[in-house]
Amino acid sequence: MQIPGHIDPVTTGTVPLRGGNRIDLVGLTRDAIGAVLVEAGLDAKGAKLRAKQIWHWIYHRGVTDFEAMTDIAKTMRPWLTDRFIIGRPTVREAQVSNDGTRKWLLAAADGQEYEMVFIPDADRGTLCVSSQVGCTLNCRFCHTGTMRLVRNLAAGEIVGQVLLARDALGEWPKGTMAGFGADPEDEDADDDAAGHYTDDGRMLTNIVMMGMGEPLYNFDEVKGALKIVMDGEGLALSKRRITLSTSGVVPMMARAGEEIGVNLAVSLHAVNKEIRDEIVPLNRKYGIEELLQACADYPGANNARRITFEYVMLKDKNDSDEDARELVRLIKQYKLPAKVNLIPFNPWPGAPYECSTPERVKAFSSLIFKAGISAPVRTPRGRDIMAACGQLKSAATKPTRAELDRIAEEKQAALG
Repeated sequence: MQIPGHIDPVTTGTVPLRGGNRIDLVGLTRDAIGAVLVEAGLDAKGAKLRAKQIWHWIYHRGVTDFEAMTDIAKTMRPWLTDRFIIGRPTVREAQVSNDGTRKWLLAAADGQEYEMVFIPDADRGTLCVSSQVGCTLNCRFCHTGTMRLVRNLAAGEIVGQVLLARDALGEWPKGTMAGFGADPEDEDADDDAAGHYTDDGRMLTNIVMMGMGEPLYNFDEVKGALKIVMDGEGLALSKRRITLSTSGVVPMMARAGEEIGVNLAVSLHAVNKEIRDEIVPLNRKYGIEELLQACADYPGANNARRITFEYVMLKDKNDSDEDARELVRLIKQYKLPAKVNLIPFNPWPGAPYECSTPERVKAFSSLIFKAGISAPVRTPRGRDIMAACGQLKSAATKPTRAELDRIAEEKQAALG
């Protein structure tokens, strides 16, 4: 879908239905579920009740089989099964790193592939979610940026990653539905439908839209997915635990703050035009000054909800003391409530850069900390399975260097 006020740089294909003629309910709002139930033949009152029940089973209980919905009449479950599905992405490959990081290569209904990553820590578990098959942009340090953009992911495919992760982690609540119970008009509903409901705790506590793709070039679908994730009767994850990362699609940043309201991370990676034009070519369209002003104007940003500047450390490219001081100057000039996340470069085959030395990264971090700005160094996770920041890429195609250069030129021309 075209973004209002902005021309999408690449036209993307439509998403075929998973399940043939049956409608996949994952990613639909409650009202939309009610609407498709009405279209299938239910009366409006019955559709509203069923939509509420189905929504709860999908997002609180993680079921994929209508027969498991014990508060719905037994005679109605086959009717639902014939017309609808509760889909999941197909897992092509699942890998576990030596450090516990997990990566899944997923396939959509049309066979297109994308990846997601789960990063466990002592106090949290973060799921890195993709928004596109491939990527609109061509950031030079990023493996995903060497891929052509195939298409945007639909809201159901985005939220489906979260559902699949909860499946894999085995963290769906146990028991029966609390606050709903069996429909008193459904004589065939199971008697235990009004029992207890317990949440056994979550391993997945945070979501970052930092996987494959540029989220703000798929705004509507990302917004729809995150609304479901944040819904108190949906997956019920607080917006304070969700971070959307952008390479700097300036016209969409204010809308993201106003309409989605999650934390913002910006892939900055350089502090002057020459270097950022090379590392993040989108800078040629939306320059550093314009980007930083959009950060200053981001709705909801304050000292309690700071903007994160992601900064990949590239040897002899953007890692000097002068670069650190300029970064501090820019943050203070625009009066930004910000922190800097320093990311040691994660290598990939054919990458044109090297990682800064540990000593250089430490010195860079120290200069920023001394200026009163937090600048932690991210510990690389999942490098051994190519799951670290900037390493995600479907292995389905292996273009040559000449092809990669052509892809980069095409993307830049499309961006303008």
